[in-house]
Amino acid sequence: MAKITAVSPLAPEAFPKMPIIDGVSFSTVAAGVKYEGRADVMLAKMAPGTAVAGVFTQSATRSAPVLDCQRKLGGPTHDGAAILVNSGNSNAFTGRNGLDAVAQIVSASARACDLPEARVFTASTGVIGEPLPFERITDRLETLAATLDPAAMEAAASAIMTTDTFAKGATASVEVAGKIVSIAGIAKGSGMIAPDMATMLVYIFTDGKIDQANLQTLVAAHNENTFNCITVDSDTSTSDSLLVCATGASGVDVDDSQTFSDALHGVMQELAHLVVKDGEGATKFVEITVTGAASDRDAKTHALSVANSPLVKTAIAGEDPNWGRVVMAIGKSGAPADRDRLSINFGGIMVAKEGWVNPDYVEADAAAHMKGQNIRIHADIGLGSGEATVWTCDLTHGYIEINADYRS
Repeated sequence: MAKITAVSPLAPEAFPKMPIIDGVSFSTVAAGVKYEGRADVMLAKMAPGTAVAGVFTQSATRSAPVLDCQRKLGGPTHDGAAILVNSGNSNAFTGRNGLDAVAQIVSASARACDLPEARVFTASTGVIGEPLPFERITDRLETLAATLDPAAMEAAASAIMTTDTFAKGATASVEVAGKIVSIAGIAKGSGMIAPDMATMLVYIFTDGKIDQANLQTLVAAHNENTFNCITVDSDTSTSDSLLVCATGASGVDVDDSQTFSDALHGVMQELAHLVVKDGEGATKFVEITVTGAASDRDAKTHALSVANSPLVKTAIAGEDPNWGRVVMAIGKSGAPADRDRLSINFGGIMVAKEGWVNPDYVEADAAAHMKGQNIRIHADIGLGSGEATVWTCDLTHGYIEINADYRS
């Protein structure tokens, strides 16, 4: 098992106080899938009428649970729904064994929750290439179904962790048509994090009422500038899944509500940031903004090139304002750039201007910014109006320690 000795220094002080989302309940159990002495399976059950939308990894080697979930999206919502997640084993690259494991877990979950199999969504996260001991999960389905609790979302967030050092949650409550609509979500993710749709598991719940197709459109759009704008190590997993479940229990129609849309985006962005703040070995949270690119797409390409550069990330870990590494990363990105129009600043301090070091630059000022936990890098390409922001973390020896020992 990976050596995780301390909570990330970027972790929030506490797990947020989560609202009860009417129509959703949670339970956890220690099944011993891989970890001993801790809950490692989570069940969430949603009421009839729940709309479920989602986005998943685009990996060519995505896992059996991901493939199963993708097939089930968009189905009828008159029945309830359930989500079953295990940690410690990703059930990926396991061939027929993987498909059989999903079928067994789905069948047992459907029976325990009195649901059609088409309304059971599963996910597995952990080591790739090892058969999932699904019996350890199916044998505990009756217990999971019997202990469902609307107030157990924090426990659910802990149960889905692998190399995470803290449970991740975010919430928002907004007023729509004079009534309160609540949103609450949990996530896991620490390593193997890169946009495609970002490598982690995320489950968000709301009591708002929204058509499934509209919810799908909203989730896909918000995903592009939240989870698809984070990276820890540039590696895309086989298992990343994001599901958003709208029970409609509040009775408030949010189909055309910009207020609801903004709140959902906020929860998604906060969870995305928390994943980066728990990046394996991370000590600094880094925001990279690119402006002046030929297009928004080019800006994102440049920003991700900077965010994924081991040289940039190690310089940040060493608190070195080495702007030459940013120049390098932009130059190699493949998107249009002009050396003599490029400007760079760290924490609002202009270090390079239009292709040359800023004559007024004092390195001690930028070095002071680099000593903080929240680092901001801004590059202006000087070619157009395209812009994008992505988030990453530094690269430390802790990342190597965690991943070198991951399977042992």
